[in-house]
Amino acid sequence: MPERVARFITIGGRVQGVGFRPFVYRLAHRHDITGWVRNANGAVEIHAEGSPAQLQRFSDGLLAEAPPLSAPGPLAVATCETAHAKAFSILDSAAESHACLNDASSKMADARSIHLPPDGFVCADCLAELHDPANRRHRYPFINCTQCGPRYTLITALPYDRPNTAMRAFALCPDCRAEYENPLDRRFHAEPIACPVCGPHLQFVSGDETHAGDEAALAATVAALRAGKIVAVKGVGGYHLMCDARDDAAVAALRARKPRPAKPLAVMFRDLKALGEAVHTTPEQEVLLASPERPIVLLPKRADLQLSDLVAPGLAEIGCLLPYSPLHDLLLNDFGGPLVATSGNLSGEPVLTDTDEAHTRLAHIADAFLHHNRPIVRPADDPVYRVIAGVPRPLRLGRGSAPLEFELSSPLAEPVLALGSHMKNTVCLAWGTRAVVSPHIGELDTVRSLDTLAQVAADLQRLYQVEASRVLVDRHPGYGYRRFARDSRLPLTEIWHHHAHASALAWECPDADEWIVFAWDGVGLGEDQTLWGGEAFTGSPGRWQRAASFRPFRLPGGDKAGREPWRAAAALLWETGQSAPFAPAALHQAWSARLNSPASSAVGRLFDAASALCGICTQARFEGEGPMRLEAVGATAGGTAIALPLERDPSGIWRSDWAPLLPMLADAARSVAERAASFHFSLAQALVDQAQRLREQTGIRSVGLTGGVFQNRLLAEAALGRLQAAGFDACLPQRVPVNDAGLSFGQVIEFLHA
Repeated sequence: MPERVARFITIGGRVQGVGFRPFVYRLAHRHDITGWVRNANGAVEIHAEGSPAQLQRFSDGLLAEAPPLSAPGPLAVATCETAHAKAFSILDSAAESHACLNDASSKMADARSIHLPPDGFVCADCLAELHDPANRRHRYPFINCTQCGPRYTLITALPYDRPNTAMRAFALCPDCRAEYENPLDRRFHAEPIACPVCGPHLQFVSGDETHAGDEAALAATVAALRAGKIVAVKGVGGYHLMCDARDDAAVAALRARKPRPAKPLAVMFRDLKALGEAVHTTPEQEVLLASPERPIVLLPKRADLQLSDLVAPGLAEIGCLLPYSPLHDLLLNDFGGPLVATSGNLSGEPVLTDTDEAHTRLAHIADAFLHHNRPIVRPADDPVYRVIAGVPRPLRLGRGSAPLEFELSSPLAEPVLALGSHMKNTVCLAWGTRAVVSPHIGELDTVRSLDTLAQVAADLQRLYQVEASRVLVDRHPGYGYRRFARDSRLPLTEIWHHHAHASALAWECPDADEWIVFAWDGVGLGEDQTLWGGEAFTGSPGRWQRAASFRPFRLPGGDKAGREPWRAAAALLWETGQSAPFAPAALHQAWSARLNSPASSAVGRLFDAASALCGICTQARFEGEGPMRLEAVGATAGGTAIALPLERDPSGIWRSDWAPLLPMLADAARSVAERAASFHFSLAQALVDQAQRLREQTGIRSVGLTGGVFQNRLLAEAALGRLQAAGFDACLPQRVPVNDAGLSFGQVIEFLHA
């Protein structure tokens, strides 16, 4: 019989909260391995005994056969003394360190080894049990196992054990305890395990009407939805405001009360078949919809869709998602139709998670509430994706996709906390060669948003056992988190807004050493103290040089121009000596006197102006409405690119002049759709013209597109196609959001290379 030897194996990566220890247990039994496995400060440690051949097969299987929600890192394997173990077992995480834990192994078990898992969707095995009348968890809204269920929104501390979760108050019943302790059971060491006897439950509340108990609460919720009511439903990462997506009156009431007069609303469908009756999909998009993230995906409407026109007025796409929790599955199945599922918050704030707070703050919106008593430790809104140039690209990080972890090319000198942007805020904690980006927090205009930022920043540091020694912030002095940054009493490093955008892109496409990066967005403070947003840079992280831009124009009313596109239209007309009869004379006088009229080169404001000049949107009801509607109209027609003059200014910056676009945008002989399309194609060609001039100067062939403007599929695809035809290697991010949600990570990359 071959001699049995011992190995001590440490595995980093995402190995906690994903059923990794039960997987190791089953793998060990299959290969006749004795010893033990345990969680250890973010890593998994294994003492394995067997023949050399058995140990090799076992080690190979640890990576090759890992659970689908895991992402194990490399193995650290050390030879150690045989303990003559008779069986294989799972040890408590608090067990003493093993004598074989050498320096290499212990380093893997420090903060660098901690990986906080995002929330998982309900798996197929649990769904089968959910709908099986013979199963004891039949129709139980909190069914889960080691393969699925909440994680990020549930974990209070690491290691990932039940006492360190929001389930600690729910004592296991004998049946659940038996499953939890049975190595052959799918729920072996499933920390959120629960059942109708010992787990959380639902409660329906509407005025004085209350229904406790899962079935009664579900039935009352479905009845309310069928009656055209709005129900605030507590889910995995927070509340949704839900109503019948086919009912004009219900959707109109939701919009009026939130208030959210026009911003598109996400719709949850029972399954892919129901979804396919409302929107067009491709096989690749269906894979994305059904992926473990279960994201919202923007999909083109069908002409005959049976949804309210008020779901996404003036737009050609709908944000669609599938149920990702057992509660959602039951609700959609019982209701029998699609439901609006928009964030349960006050517009711009983080999604609400606390029952009492939701009841208070949403009382003027919701007719009824479907609560449950499983605490949500921290918010996680739904992630959002859009397919551009055939590739899914994240627009918002959230439940299922974040915390999002990235590997840095070289180690940081100190741990840092990057605070990102004022809009679409995320924070990024980075140390060593690791960076972790939080889920979407929101706009930092309210006390609650700033409180959530502080909570998420503190939680990330506590859970990953990393204490930041420096804070990275945007150069704009008016961003809402400035007081939080000052109160931290940590050294501050300010990062230019568009440099951070460019650096995030450069990290994602590491094959190029030198870049031409186009950073186009709404506005961000530039190095000359004007509002940039149409810039081209050459160089690489830490040494970006502004090389091209657009003819500047002054925005009457400053920040108001972002919500009132007619102001940007007036600015372009006044800059070219034309009148703007739709603008007040007093505003023109203030603009002429340079009062509250900051200079800008932002392409986002050019889009606003074009939408107003075409008569599509003069008064935006949400951020980006004008550009979004302009794209939707432009995508329905052909257009012609108008050549924009390109000249170098006295400082050496190449500047494209947008003035030739104005006659085209005002040409009533052209359809609005043709004008909108021509505007997109003109900007795409202007981008290529700038790239060609910069290639002639520098020899650089690698071009990156970043900033919120490139969420626009019509523009991005036109620019990518023209760049490739002109011989450039072009990159548009697909891991880091191209908008301000990726700014916190970009700040880390810029700091790393400064």
